[in-house]
Amino acid sequence: MTKIIIMVLTTTTTDIRMTEQRDKRCDECLRRSWAATLDRNAISNAEQELFIQSMGVALQDEGRQNAPELQRQLSMLYGKITSDDDPFRLQKQLSNSVAAQLAKEWQSKVNTDNDPFKLSLRLALAANIIDYGAASQFDLQQTIERVLNSPLAIDQTGLLREKIQSAKSILYLGDNAGEIFFDKLFLEVIAHPNVTFVVRGGPALNDATLEDALLADIQGIAKTITNGFNAPSTIPEKGHAAFRHAFDEADLIISKGMGNLEGLMHRQDNRIFFLLMAKCEVIADYLSVSKGSFVVAENTYIATR
Repeated sequence: MTKIIIMVLTTTTTDIRMTEQRDKRCDECLRRSWAATLDRNAISNAEQELFIQSMGVALQDEGRQNAPELQRQLSMLYGKITSDDDPFRLQKQLSNSVAAQLAKEWQSKVNTDNDPFKLSLRLALAANIIDYGAASQFDLQQTIERVLNSPLAIDQTGLLREKIQSAKSILYLGDNAGEIFFDKLFLEVIAHPNVTFVVRGGPALNDATLEDALLADIQGIAKTITNGFNAPSTIPEKGHAAFRHAFDEADLIISKGMGNLEGLMHRQDNRIFFLLMAKCEVIADYLSVSKGSFVVAENTYIATR
């Protein structure tokens, strides 16, 4: 019988935690996501067994970590066991390839539309479906058709447009690889002279890293930096100094996706605007919207719902 050594990565007592415990429904989602990852990657039975046992221990933390922080812990655990620190590498490459082609096809439509801002924003929303942490498969083209022909569950598009026009500086928090090609379309329409685009500080599920941003040529239209933290979220206190400074100084913060929402949702900060698809029941319940719906909302508006 294979000897099982339980590996648990711990954090220091000085780490800043979320003010609310993790919803236990997140644990089932984490289990499903990692089961799919184990099936998809060629690792030994012994490695699978070790990871599953260790994940069980990590999940017994009574919700002290939020979901993105726990996801980071599990990713680091997987890397230690398998010597593969980027198990979503192929999924990111595929996402980038598919999204790059689709974004190119939509470019001329955006440029000639009566309201390029609204169209490019909705395309960026649709691209948030590219999320292997939330689902093992998805249909981007079908999602685009749905978001273009359906009302948003929360629609503060007009307010966002006004805030962009009045902002001296914009911090744009990217989410997934592939998705960022549609973020680029939106940023090209905005054409703001002072935008900083932020990606993860290292591999985190299929989230965009600097390599993906360079592939999408984000740096051609916005200053591009990492947040210095390899979790599928934005937790400013965990980032490096350059990111923390950019976060503190920005007039407007555009936050894409559920992961970034989870890191920022408890902040009383009216600079933050969330753009996302509610892909799970936990986030849908928090936003008071239906699962699968789309949201463009100011942080303070969400807090008062």
